[in-house]
Amino acid sequence: MMLTPDLLLRAYAAGIFPMAESAASDELMWFDPPMRGIMPLDGFHVPRRLRRTIRQQPFTVRCDSAFRGVMEACAESGPGRPQTWINGDILDAYCRLHALGFAHSVECWAGDRLVGGLYGVALGAAFFGESMFSRATDASKVALVHLVARLRAGGYTLLDTQFVTEHLAQFGSVEIPRARYKALLTEALRRPARFQSEEDEGVLVSAFLQSITQTS
Repeated sequence: MMLTPDLLLRAYAAGIFPMAESAASDELMWFDPPMRGIMPLDGFHVPRRLRRTIRQQPFTVRCDSAFRGVMEACAESGPGRPQTWINGDILDAYCRLHALGFAHSVECWAGDRLVGGLYGVALGAAFFGESMFSRATDASKVALVHLVARLRAGGYTLLDTQFVTEHLAQFGSVEIPRARYKALLTEALRRPARFQSEEDEGVLVSAFLQSITQTS
């Protein structure tokens, strides 16, 4: 079965996502896990040290300026992850989704070097986080904070992380049963949201950090 943008959108709307067995494999597997990882947008936690890092602005943060580059970096093997699940079919299909406006990247740049970032799929008021990478200290974490700031400002209600990792748990990611996830997804798909923002990245994130400081 060819992995097309239409197939991907229908799968995400049903709560299902694909992964390849490995970057070198042509075989795709589809997942609908009994426990689903989500990042509650109203309970996102930014560690104090990371707040200081963000205020120092070590990176230039952009969105959607190097989507394919982010995916290619996420597909690379490295220390701690000898294999990845992003094969050529997935790379091409998600790049087509990006061209259609349904997939987005958040990127951290050091000069002209892409040093960290993440990508995912946006549908209604749901954002499905797919993968992230880091070539500089805290780059993927900074990208995640910028993503959450953008999602909150844009009216999103669901950030799907698929699984909960130690990396994501420090920000507040939790597991919920499939039935609860599907209910949240159904509600999110009914709502409009906007990923693009007219706000400057620094202003957007500063306002977000101030808002969660006041409510924590």
